[in-house]
Amino acid sequence: MNHQFIEIEQHDQIATVWINRAELHNAFNTQVIAELHATFDALNVRDDIRVVILAGRGKSFSAGADLNWMKAQSEASASDNQTDALKLAKMLHALATLKQPTIARVHGIAFGGGMGLASACDICVASEEAKFATSEVRLGLAPSTISPYVIRAIGTRQASRYFLTAERISAQQALNIGLAHEVVTADQLDVKVNEITQALLLGGPQAQASSKQLIQMVEQQELNEDLLQQTAQHIAHVRQGLEAKDGLNAFLNKHSPSWIKTLATQE
Repeated sequence: MNHQFIEIEQHDQIATVWINRAELHNAFNTQVIAELHATFDALNVRDDIRVVILAGRGKSFSAGADLNWMKAQSEASASDNQTDALKLAKMLHALATLKQPTIARVHGIAFGGGMGLASACDICVASEEAKFATSEVRLGLAPSTISPYVIRAIGTRQASRYFLTAERISAQQALNIGLAHEVVTADQLDVKVNEITQALLLGGPQAQASSKQLIQMVEQQELNEDLLQQTAQHIAHVRQGLEAKDGLNAFLNKHSPSWIKTLATQE
C-alpha cells in the first residue's frame, strides 16, 4: 500500500502503524483517516500478523483532528458533514474490532481523536510525559465519534468530568482512571511495549480474537440467563477448535503450542 501519512513496519509477526504527519502533531484530516482505515482493513485479514502497534512520529502520538479540516467540515452541507464524520467513526471501529491485539504506544499529546485512538486500542502504554484530553468542548464541539471507546476505557463517571471540562490528563492520571495500562519513562517506552507484545505472542491468535469478541459481547449486556447461555456457547465453540486442542495438548505434554515460534527464531 502506498500512503502519504502512514508508515507500516513489520518485524516478524508484529506490525507497527506509524502516523507520519509530525509537523502537525499527527493531526487527522480526510487523507489520514482514509489511510488508517485502509491499513486496519488490510491488517485484519492477515494471519501472519499477530500484534498491531499504533504509534506517532515526531513529538506526539496524535493531536486529534486538524482544525482547518474541522472548520471546512463545519462549513460543508449537512449531508457532506455527516458523511465525513462517519468516515472517522468507521475508522475507529475498524481499529477497535481488529482481530489482532492492539497496543497504543503513546508519547507527547493524545488529544481529542488521538485519545480516541488510544482508547480504541486494546492496550495503552504511555510515557511519563504523555498528556491526554477530550478537548472538544473548548472548541464548541463534542467528542462524539470517540465516545464509545473513551467511555469504555474510563467509564461513565470519569467521562462525565473530562468530556465537560476538557482538562488535560497526565500520564499518571490516565493510569489511575484506567485509560493507560502502563506508564514508563520515555527511554523504557519501547521496552515495555515489547514486553507486552511478547506476552501476547504466547496466546493463541484465534483464542485472542474470540476473547476480543467476548469482551464486546459481555460489556453490552446485563448479567442474566441469556448472557450465561451466550458465554457458555462461546467457550464451547472455542474449545472445539483445533487451536484450543493444540494448546491444551501442549500444556498437558509440556511443550510449546504450534503458534509459538522458537526462542531462537524470535530473537
